[in-house]
Order: sequence, then C-alpha cells, then structure tokens
Amino acid sequence: MDPLHEIEVLVRAKYPIVYVVSWEERRVEAALQEVCKKLERKLHTWSVTQGMKPAVNRATGPAKPTTLPGELEALALVHEAPEYTVFMLMDFHVYMKDSRVVRLLRDLANRLRGRAQTLFIVSPTLNLPVELEKDISVLEFPLPEPKDIETQIQSVVSNVAANPSLDVKLTSEQMETLIRSAQGLTADEIESALARSLVEKKSLCVDQIIEEKKQIVRKTGMLQFYPAENDLGDVGGLDLLKEWLMRREKSFTEAAREFGIPYPKGVLLIGVQGCGKSLVAKAISASYNLPMLKMDVGRVFGSLVGQSEDNMRRAIRIAESLAPCILWIDELEKGFAGMSGSGISDSGTTARVFSTFLTWMQEKTKPVFIVATANDVSALPPELLRKGRFDEIFFVDLPDLDDRKQIFKIHLARRKRDPKKFKVADLARETAGYSGAEIEQIVVGALNRAFDEGRELLTEDLREEAKAQVPLSRTMAEDISALRLWAKVRARPSASVKD
Repeated sequence: MDPLHEIEVLVRAKYPIVYVVSWEERRVEAALQEVCKKLERKLHTWSVTQGMKPAVNRATGPAKPTTLPGELEALALVHEAPEYTVFMLMDFHVYMKDSRVVRLLRDLANRLRGRAQTLFIVSPTLNLPVELEKDISVLEFPLPEPKDIETQIQSVVSNVAANPSLDVKLTSEQMETLIRSAQGLTADEIESALARSLVEKKSLCVDQIIEEKKQIVRKTGMLQFYPAENDLGDVGGLDLLKEWLMRREKSFTEAAREFGIPYPKGVLLIGVQGCGKSLVAKAISASYNLPMLKMDVGRVFGSLVGQSEDNMRRAIRIAESLAPCILWIDELEKGFAGMSGSGISDSGTTARVFSTFLTWMQEKTKPVFIVATANDVSALPPELLRKGRFDEIFFVDLPDLDDRKQIFKIHLARRKRDPKKFKVADLARETAGYSGAEIEQIVVGALNRAFDEGRELLTEDLREEAKAQVPLSRTMAEDISALRLWAKVRARPSASVKD
C-alpha cells in the first residue's frame, strides 16, 4: 500500500475522521504535508504540549500559535475551522475514553462529512470506542519500504561522503543486505542504527542494525533475541539438511521474488535428543545473516481471559515487524502439550492459541522463517505436519561414523586442541550410538579429568569417559526405533546414510 496515495484518496473523498496507526509521527506529518501541498490545503497539527500549530480562527483563518489548549478546545478549533483544512492530532487516543470527547468526535464526523476538511488522529496504538466505529476510518501507516530505506541510506552516504575517515562505499550486495536487515524498523530507528555504525565502525554495516532490533525485543518481553554465534560449519554431519538450507539462502532477496520464488516458510526438525537440532537453528541465523528470535510458548499463556490469545498475536506482530528474521520454537510439542484435553483443562485456551499460530503459519506473507524442533512426534498435532505449514520436515538421526569423527574434531578444536593429535577415527568407532551432545560431554569430561590430574588431554581420557557414559540410544532404544519407523515415510533424512 502506498500511504501517500491512500491519504490523498481519503482527503479527496472527504472522509471526516481518519485514525492513523503509526509510531512515526514525522513520516505521517511529512506525508500529510505533501498531500496538502498537492491539494492546496492547510495542515494544522496539535499535541498536548505544543497546542495547535498554526492556530485556527473562523474569521481570519490561520493565526499565531495559541497557548497549550486542552483536548476539548482542540476539537472546538476543528469544529470552527474553515474548509480546505486538514488536522493532525497526535497521541489523542488517551482522551478517547472521555464521553465528552467521544460525543464531540461524533458531532465532528457529522459536521465534516461532505466538507473539504479531514481530521487525522495519529497514535501508535488503536484505541477506538465502539461508539465511533462507524464514524472513523482506520489507516495503518506502514513502516519504511525497501525503496524508502534505500533512499535513507543513500542520503546518509551523500552527507558523509566527504569525510575521509569514513568508508561508506557500498556494493549492490552490501546495499541489499543493509536494506533487508533494516526492514521492520522505523525511519528514526534506522537513522540511529546508521549513525551508531558510523561512530563505532566508521562504515555502514549490519551489526548495528541488528543491535537496534535487539532493543525492540528487549522492550516487549514476549520473545528472546539470540545472537548468531555458530554457523553451519560448526554443525557436524547433517549434510543433506545443510545443502537444503544453503540452497535457500538467497530466497530472501528481491531477485528471488522476481524469479517467482515466495518467501520460505520454515523447517521442522524432528529427531533424537542431543543430535544438533537447536544448534542448527542457531547456525541458520548466522548463515542467513538474519536476527533470530526464540519464542517460549510457555510465556504466551496468561491467567486472564483472552490474555493468552492476545499474547500470541502480539508475539507474531513483533516477529513480523522485525522481518526478515528467524523465529525459533524449541520443543514445539511441549509448548502445545495437552491439545486434546485443552477444552476441559483450560476452557480451550490452548486450542485457540494453537489455532491462531497455525493460521498465521499458513497465511503469513512476511519473511519470518520458522525453525521448529521436536523430540516426541506422537505429541505433535496432525494439523501441524501437513504440507503448507513448513517447507520441509527433516528427521535428525544419531550421527554415523563419519559424522562422529567430524563432531569430535569440532569440539576438540573449539577447546583449543589439535584434533590431529588424537585418535579420532578410533574414538568415532567406539562411540556408535552416541549423540552429538553426548560426544561433546565426552570431550568436556575428559578435559576435567586431565585438568584435575594436572596434565594434558590424552586419547585415553576420551576413551575412558566414553565408556563411563550410557548413551540415550541404549536407555531409550524402543522410543528411538519407533521414531525412526515414523520418520522413514513421513520425513526427509537430514544426513546421507553411510553406516
């Protein structure tokens, strides 16, 4: 939607009152100024601190600004204003609980209808009394589009290009990355992020934009922001899953849209505990260079009637406002546990929250890539598994011989040890049935053993630690066999079968 065109249509069509939902008063005011200039109308703005600027007089028209008027006086000024005027009232929603304000707005709607006057109420939240639903039109002013962000970045570049200490030369790929990362921010937030980047890095980079997005998440409390610490190279094995993910790395670009590729929906990772599902989720964020949010479904549920459903909708809005991004939902089956009995246990709250989430997954148009993990497929609602919710469902099995070698090397190298000094091939053969998390604990346990004895780590330490552990594949052999049987015809393998 082009907000300028929408505002012009509403003004020309003589809509009496328009409620604009936006945090960006400056952008809304600039848009109204542009429309008023085109239509040869006068714009008056009001706030509780500044009053009406310029003030309005029925007889003489615009005059000098008045002292701070109250909300009722502001509406009275609108009522007495001549035609061909447009008004913008900022943060007026807080006064719309007053019955006198509601009555005055209804009177104004009747008076302004058919006249060349329009009243715009601008607020970050929609607070519309039921009495005014038929008299006020609602317009959601969108956040900056990619073309607007590009214009803003180019303006910054041109303003600081003469400074020799700053490197603001951008390739087309760097520009597209900046634009994609800045989507979901207001113009003021983008300006702050770019200024911070120039101060800290002496250049324009994505990291500062990601920091700005972290601030948004911290203020809400509904989601958690996870930094990108690992990439796909830190994940041992899972070659088929990695290949699938890398093929979709460019799917978030505008070139992909022009090619006819829609935004990717996401991926569901089902498998044995400790085999790297959560690690893959974190690695996708780094590989795609996108911020990652984690949704704790337990935080969504509240004690008040309707609170849980509203929390889910709010979490979705936050994720979409930060798009493109990765939305990680760990142990999905536990978050929506008890679906079958929710109608009795919680008056259907879980079912309604789950329905809201499913509908959004199916219909979402924003580039929010969902990475969901699950261990117990029997607890997953069947509606979640049908095509269209996720792009693909992968089964993450225990690592084979080659994968175990790779996992040992990764964890030894991460802990400042040269894998070539250890008999990694022998260790991999001796740890058949061990998960990636269990191999990591073998390395950690062996390091503790060597450190306690005041010497360097040896292969024998790793071997002894492996013997002391009882892998999950033994304690839960029946459950893992059932999971493999289920995944054989219902999910895509995440790794090539070599053993």
